[in-house]
Amino acid sequence: MSLFELTDVDKHVYETELRDFLPDRMIDIHTHVWLSKYRPEKPLAPGEVKRAVTWPSLVAKDNSVEDLIETYRLMFPAKEVTPLMFTSAKKDNLPACNAYIRECMQKTGFPALYYSHPEQSAEELRRLILAGGFLGTKSYLELAPAYLPEAEIRVFDFFPKHQLAMLNEMGAIVMLHIPRHGRLKDPVNLQQILELKKEFPRVRLIIAHIGRAYTENDVGNSFEVLSEAPDLMFDFCANTCEFAMTKLLKAVGPNHVMFGSDLPILRMRMRRIEENNTYINLIPPGLYGDPKQDTHLREVSEAEGKDLTFFMYEEILAFKRAAATVGLSRDEIARCFYGNARELIDGTRRDIYGI
Repeated sequence: MSLFELTDVDKHVYETELRDFLPDRMIDIHTHVWLSKYRPEKPLAPGEVKRAVTWPSLVAKDNSVEDLIETYRLMFPAKEVTPLMFTSAKKDNLPACNAYIRECMQKTGFPALYYSHPEQSAEELRRLILAGGFLGTKSYLELAPAYLPEAEIRVFDFFPKHQLAMLNEMGAIVMLHIPRHGRLKDPVNLQQILELKKEFPRVRLIIAHIGRAYTENDVGNSFEVLSEAPDLMFDFCANTCEFAMTKLLKAVGPNHVMFGSDLPILRMRMRRIEENNTYINLIPPGLYGDPKQDTHLREVSEAEGKDLTFFMYEEILAFKRAAATVGLSRDEIARCFYGNARELIDGTRRDIYGI
């Protein structure tokens, strides 16, 4: 049985809109791989508050490396897709989840990032990165100290400076999912990104999800502020905001933009809209349980649901429209989907491992 089925709508979108737009080789710079047996679901402790939205967890309980490869095969016929992998975990299951990523690296040869915790010492983190052959780190705001309210978490609460100093020496990749309700335009986020790059200029910093600028309201003057750090890289994973993509391409150019999927969540069938300065994922009825469990979900009618395609395709279609607005060439599009990430990965591997 197939991992998931492609509808006639999916096939039509790919064949008429995406096959010829996408280069033959692609690098997915942002994808999660895990097995549920290594990160069992646990109820929240008394007084504990969930610091993440619910809807991403409704798409898949597992995303093994085999499932990832199969997803690429199904969604991108005749394309060669290489992921930069990392896990998603909490403190108590970090070792097992990172060990599984290392196993996947050895099995496939795919590059990967280590999923770090802010309490780790620089020496411990360096040892684990080098022992596993990782190219840098990913972390998440959920791992910030528990006493911090979610709205007050800052970048350095989950990427502490003692770790960044070591990563700077290595020339490692840091995949940053920025915190805070203001998202990309939040002034604290913007200043801490600039501070990070000023103090740790050799860190290869990727701003994931275009800084979570999922709506026009999330952009503000962020790209003007961030122009002080001209070597930043951005991925546009799990983002369908054509406005943000267009502003990004105009501000930083195609050499600083990379395709990412955030799989497995981009297997979701949905179309994203903006409403009251937030995003709403329109989904088929009954497919993902009760939509009331997350304010970002809204079911459509049966008829409308049949016309919904993958989040993956919606993301790339939004980028295609932005690329047309900016006037990207075929070579520049190929850089966004392959060349920029290839240079980043190869350069990091040379700096850390000399190969």
